Amino acid sequence: MPVYKIVVHGGAGAIRQEDMSPELESAYKKGLADALDAGYTVLEKAGTAIDAVKAASISLEDNILFNAGRGSVFGKDGNQEMDASIMDGKTLMAGAVSAVRNVRNPVELAYIIMTKSQHVMLSGQGALEFAQLHGLPTEPDEYFFSAFRYEQWKQMQDSDTFAIDHNVKLQGQSHTEGLLHSNKKFGTIGAVAVDIQGDIAAATSTGGMTNKQWGRVGDSPIIGAGTYANNKTCAISCTGHGEPFIRAVTAYDVSCLMEYKGLSLEDAMHTVVHDKLLKIDAEGGMIGVDAKGNAAMVFNSEGMYRGVRGSTGKNEIAIYK
Repeated sequence: MPVYKIVVHGGAGAIRQEDMSPELESAYKKGLADALDAGYTVLEKAGTAIDAVKAASISLEDNILFNAGRGSVFGKDGNQEMDASIMDGKTLMAGAVSAVRNVRNPVELAYIIMTKSQHVMLSGQGALEFAQLHGLPTEPDEYFFSAFRYEQWKQMQDSDTFAIDHNVKLQGQSHTEGLLHSNKKFGTIGAVAVDIQGDIAAATSTGGMTNKQWGRVGDSPIIGAGTYANNKTCAISCTGHGEPFIRAVTAYDVSCLMEYKGLSLEDAMHTVVHDKLLKIDAEGGMIGVDAKGNAAMVFNSEGMYRGVRGSTGKNEIAIYK
């Protein structure tokens, strides 16, 4: 009997239960559950893996808790530049967008680039104009504004430092009040899926780093670094400090270990995350599936927002180690 499955992540890093209020933990888990619902609904209706990862990623981009789409962080110039990518393991077709502004769902733009252009990646103003040409929803700056992201940026705007994302304070403060600058959480969202046909796909989206240099591009939109999918091996979406993930060609490395060394999905992901990445001081994690319906969620940080749902009854949402 065919197995279909969706896996999502919402970032990794120093995510500890003692730093999380029950209300905030519940909100994150609901966000992950909503994304799983969106992707799984596609799969159970015999939809494709590529449509499932797009639907799950859009759900996370629309949730202000996650650093992608609506919840994107502010860069050094006070603007929000977003990156995203998507890849179809059946055809090896891929689409990506980098440093784009005002597009409501960058992952949908990446999909349109893949299906409606002869290119893989578009960036900046050209990407925005392509989105408008194809009627994708755009939003004013106010849509992407959140007070806690803005305050985080204001603490840093006159410095040359940047932060991967935010952490949370203790003592039950509200989400807006309780956020403080920290370089310990990697804000990216992603999804991987296998459908009833045994085809697989991956998608990743992010707002990048607070106070980042304008025009900076991380691993999320780079095929082979933050995202990769190939029916012969695996579909991978990564979350971590983008620069070392680019240098390690992280997502494709998992595929290579499976294809050329014969490793299982879990073993290949474990080797990359707990050996290769640690050797270059890269903290973070990844989610993956293969065409047989195996899934894994692996990270070397203290936590990773993550969830999986499958036709075999597996249904899990977790945050901490």
